[in-house]
Amino acid sequence: MQQPPTLIPSRRPPYKKGFWCLIPLIGAFVGLTILLIGIFRYKDVKYTLIGLLGIAWTVIIYSSLYLYSQSPTGREGFKFFTQNNLNQTVAEIELYHIQRGRYPDSLQQLKSIDSFPPIWDPMQRVGKSPKLNYGRVGDKYFLFSSGLDGIPHTKDDLYPQIAIHDSSKIGLIRPE
Repeated sequence: MQQPPTLIPSRRPPYKKGFWCLIPLIGAFVGLTILLIGIFRYKDVKYTLIGLLGIAWTVIIYSSLYLYSQSPTGREGFKFFTQNNLNQTVAEIELYHIQRGRYPDSLQQLKSIDSFPPIWDPMQRVGKSPKLNYGRVGDKYFLFSSGLDGIPHTKDDLYPQIAIHDSSKIGLIRPE
């Protein structure tokens, strides 16, 4: 009688698992695993290289995203979010005024009515002041974003876009 063949573990690395390295972030962990297995178990240069490339791919993807987000073109994409924050902040300032009878001295005071008030400017680069520009002037206030250049009172500044039918009902000072 003949013996059935025994299963012999393959000494060939599973190269197809390297496709998992194409998924950013997950690919870095898979790449690290493939790198270590390639060095210590299979001692295969090609498999080890696949692991290294998986790690490098994640680093390249996230570095590119970061650099793009810091470029003027990338920050221009955040204009919608900044405009939304400006409009929501006006509503919260007016709510604060209704509840307290006066406008806040700073945007930080809005935390008393909202845990996470929309006072940040997503268009600002890392290192610049990320807050919206706000100031109280008597019974009125101004609110705006410094725009792409990050310098207040220039032509690229953004202002709240809200419909005001009667200017006596809201304290927002609009630019001329």
